[in-house]
Amino acid sequence: MHQSSRIALVTQPTTQPTTSLFKDAFKQQVRTYFDQIAPDLDRWNRRNGYYYQDLDRLHQFLIPPGSRLLEVGCGTGNLLAALDPDVGVGIDFSQTAIDIAKAKYPHLQFYCRDVETLTPKELGSNVAFDFIVLSGTLGHLGDIQQALQQLQAFCHPRTRLILTFHNFLWQPLLHLAERIGQRRPQPPQSWLSMTDVQNLLKITGYLPVRSGRRFLMPKPIPGLAFLFNRILAHLPGINHLCLTNYVIARPDLPATDANDYTCSVIIPARNEAGNIRGAIDRLPQLGKHTEVIFVEGHSQDHTWAEIQRVVQQGHDRFTLKAFQQLGKGKADAVRLGFDHAIGDILIILDADLTVQPEDLPHFFAVITSGRGEFANGSRLVYPRSGEAMPWLNNWANKFFSLTFSFLLGQPLKDTLCGTKVLRREDYEKIAAGRSYFGDFDPFGDFDLLFGATKLSLHMVDVPVRYQPRTYGASNIAHVREGLILLQMCLYASRKIKFF
Repeated sequence: MHQSSRIALVTQPTTQPTTSLFKDAFKQQVRTYFDQIAPDLDRWNRRNGYYYQDLDRLHQFLIPPGSRLLEVGCGTGNLLAALDPDVGVGIDFSQTAIDIAKAKYPHLQFYCRDVETLTPKELGSNVAFDFIVLSGTLGHLGDIQQALQQLQAFCHPRTRLILTFHNFLWQPLLHLAERIGQRRPQPPQSWLSMTDVQNLLKITGYLPVRSGRRFLMPKPIPGLAFLFNRILAHLPGINHLCLTNYVIARPDLPATDANDYTCSVIIPARNEAGNIRGAIDRLPQLGKHTEVIFVEGHSQDHTWAEIQRVVQQGHDRFTLKAFQQLGKGKADAVRLGFDHAIGDILIILDADLTVQPEDLPHFFAVITSGRGEFANGSRLVYPRSGEAMPWLNNWANKFFSLTFSFLLGQPLKDTLCGTKVLRREDYEKIAAGRSYFGDFDPFGDFDLLFGATKLSLHMVDVPVRYQPRTYGASNIAHVREGLILLQMCLYASRKIKFF
């Protein structure tokens, strides 16, 4: 026994030091490489400017100007500067690269730091960042898991990590490009698959919310480059051959108490006089306080008089408000209601009550628990009668849901369901960035869906039991609105998928 114990004492400690020595040697080799190549980084970037312009375009789509931004592996600071942050901080473990970045962009903050040991104190601030970018950085890290764990200290609940990295299928072509002088020589690095990165995020406390691939042709060959990079690169199957992989993630935080939140339920109503009282009577309490906002729009019946009567009567649990829209369409009504809402969580409930008010706690729980950031109702899960949704409507909904899921890069089962739920702070960001899309959506659904996609919100479906209306008739004009939906598809193609 004494001999075996002595053997254990001799052999057991060797594993950790060997691993540490190997990792340290790897890190030192990478650091030495970037110190040596730093003076030539900009020259190489200009040589492959077409590729780096595409990276800029991707990040500029995802990150609004004026954000609080941390870039890990910032090099000479070009990407950070292109994103026009309010607070821009770049770190890199090459002092030479950091010195160049400071000289080029004195309005930004640059530090020579190792992300694997980074603490907020080292950056002189305890304020978290809205976005943390690692562009082409992961493969050069000695301990990716440790680096991602360290970055948790720089996150708030709404922070987004944006990770871009090369598709490992391109490894032979990229090595060839190095040999013929079309790409700068590379240090040792890890080649990661999309699955590898998503797994690393999950085990370090993040939730991947969106991923994608882009860029098939790295050189700007006239005619072909546009065809390959803007069209073919986004088609199923071919998409898996793209050079650039990206993953967007958020911190996976513990659930919070639903009673910490207030809620605003917006009910657009046109020719729905017989449903106003039922909407209030059937609505459960949501959070610590619920306000209900009716928005009436050019009704031909006595909807506005009924809304006024219900609001004047008051309610023992809800705050009731009422407005009449000057514009037209559901989108205008929803925006008017949202503009007057004070709740933390915003809910749209159609006044026809085909989506039951009793189902709204499911939506509320998804948002307050953090299991989703944008809850979209789905009428296509539970059985529904032909009276509630005729067969043609059913197939049209399935067609457009599949189409928009492809265009948005988000698996949504029923994009046409009117019940949508999100935080007020996220809606305000969507409204602030609305100029990118413009005022294009008469329904209001796609303004929210497109905006949530651009913000990389975690979008989830919440099944509802879709019921036939008990009062009035549908306001839908099927042919006209079908044509508008096709226009929405083309709009999403241009603004999101093939941007």
